[in-house]
Amino acid sequence: MLYAIISQDVADSLEKRLSARPAHLERLTDLQQQGRLILAGPHPAIDSEDPGKDGFTGSLVVAEFDSLTDAQAWADKDPYIEAGVYEKVIVKPFKKVLP
Repeated sequence: MLYAIISQDVADSLEKRLSARPAHLERLTDLQQQGRLILAGPHPAIDSEDPGKDGFTGSLVVAEFDSLTDAQAWADKDPYIEAGVYEKVIVKPFKKVLP
């Protein structure tokens, strides 16, 4: 089943994001190589694909896991959590309708 992992950043998270980004992307790449990643990306803090120093306010990952427990366990090990980037992470089932 698909699960949405919706993360909210702490204020002024950009420096922390940049330091933990390689490890964060490595985990996402692993999901992609397994064919389980549907989409992933950050939420820019401003209306721009490249927010520069304004940074990001959170992230969204939609991926396939065997259960909500597995999705939560995967989310709990995100390097952004250890680096203090995320203030809050919500994991919930997701039903893809379109496209």
